[in-house]
Amino acid sequence: MRATSVVRRPAVKPELVIDTITLDHGERHRRRFAMTGDKGTAFLLDLDRATVLEDGDALKLEDGRLVAVRAAPEKLLAIRTENATRLVALAWHIGNRHVPAEITADAIYIAYDHVLADMLRGLGAAVETVERPFRPEQGAYAEGGHGHHGHGHGHHHDHGPDCGCGHDHGH
Repeated sequence: MRATSVVRRPAVKPELVIDTITLDHGERHRRRFAMTGDKGTAFLLDLDRATVLEDGDALKLEDGRLVAVRAAPEKLLAIRTENATRLVALAWHIGNRHVPAEITADAIYIAYDHVLADMLRGLGAAVETVERPFRPEQGAYAEGGHGHHGHGHGHHHDHGPDCGCGHDHGH
């Protein structure tokens, strides 16, 4: 059994969903991969191109049935500050390091990294470790404006650490 297309969240018909697959952030960026749903449905994800699967999307099997996609809880850092301006400044520091980030009204979430936690605390942030699904922002250069900057971004980066472009290259 193959899944050859993605049905985006608003168009998913619950009556067609036969199983759910729970994936972490890294596992939700795929093109071709053998998968097994939480109830045991085995299938081959076989998409035309690598696609970011969002929480609530579904994978359409060849027979029309759907496997719902759920974001797995992950160990993250929740970054908060006393005001929105400070949070924006911290978002700049995080983005400058090409770290995938989920931005909400009152916090930024990134994958757990003790070095970044220390840096952010040094910049005045309140940082706590949390366990929750990770739904990072999608990069502006991706297909439809909703791709992930950290997984083969669409602008050309043919330069090294001494290029003078003004940002880190510690990928």
